Amino acid sequence: MRRTVIALLAVTALVSACERPAEAPEAEPAATAVAPAPEMPADAPPQEEVDPAVVIAPVGAPVSCLNDIGEAAAQRLVDRCIAVSPATHPPCNVANACEMIQGEIERSCEMYAPGEAKPAECTA
Repeated sequence: MRRTVIALLAVTALVSACERPAEAPEAEPAATAVAPAPEMPADAPPQEEVDPAVVIAPVGAPVSCLNDIGEAAAQRLVDRCIAVSPATHPPCNVANACEMIQGEIERSCEMYAPGEAKPAECTA
């Protein structure tokens, strides 16, 4: 028994000696050359900036609520959704379709028991 313990201690000491991390060589300071800013070639066609609020969605793609009913109405719908949804990550976002947001409001309001008082956002 004693020999086994001594042998295990010896093996453990050898293994731990082998597992020492090698000292990393000192890193040389990197050259701090600054790359020049990219320039548009003189013969490049003009680039136009696109306003994301005006972008037309591809056919078949869901339209965001923001583009569907406008900023103020979409934000009111999102605020109602956030107020009633118990989900940790509800789909209450103006980038989602209005139907999805309204569906979350309806689903959340249906979770209340018949005698239980529902938030005012459920009746809006």
